[in-house]
Amino acid sequence: MDDYVRLAGLATELVNTAPGVWHGEDQLADTADLRAFLAEHGVDAEPAASDLDAVRELRTRLREVLDARDAETIASGASELVARGLGTVGLAADARGHQQWCARPRPDADLADRLALLGGLGVLGALRTLGPERFRDCASDTCSGVFIDTTRPGRRRYCMPDLCGNRANVAAYRARRRADS
Repeated sequence: MDDYVRLAGLATELVNTAPGVWHGEDQLADTADLRAFLAEHGVDAEPAASDLDAVRELRTRLREVLDARDAETIASGASELVARGLGTVGLAADARGHQQWCARPRPDADLADRLALLGGLGVLGALRTLGPERFRDCASDTCSGVFIDTTRPGRRRYCMPDLCGNRANVAAYRARRRADS
């Protein structure tokens, strides 16, 4: 539970797989896409076809939580997500032998419940550590993505800096070139 940055990233990147964020294309079009998303985020699971719709529904609920801008609404929504998949909470030793809090999913939790637990913990950790002002919309005119700015200086502007940020920089460069012509 110490790594809220990674879990907050998982939550926002799951939300940003929705149609409309990437030019109307659903980035979770099938179970192969879901499998790739899980592998990219270190979630050890083999998704079934039935998991896809449940994860898409979770994505919608996570979006609602991330779109909230007040701490109470964010905390309430994220807590509901955590409760959805939570089994037990306790102390466990990490790789270095240090004790840390550990949340385990219910034994019968499906993939969406497990992702709800992870995403909810990431959102709660970011909210506690950084505050609600770090929950933002992408600054790109062509994107409807959202993100939690977990950078140290807190100046991040784009949900996907390598994509949305580059597009904005290219557009600004072209506009300057046209103005100079």
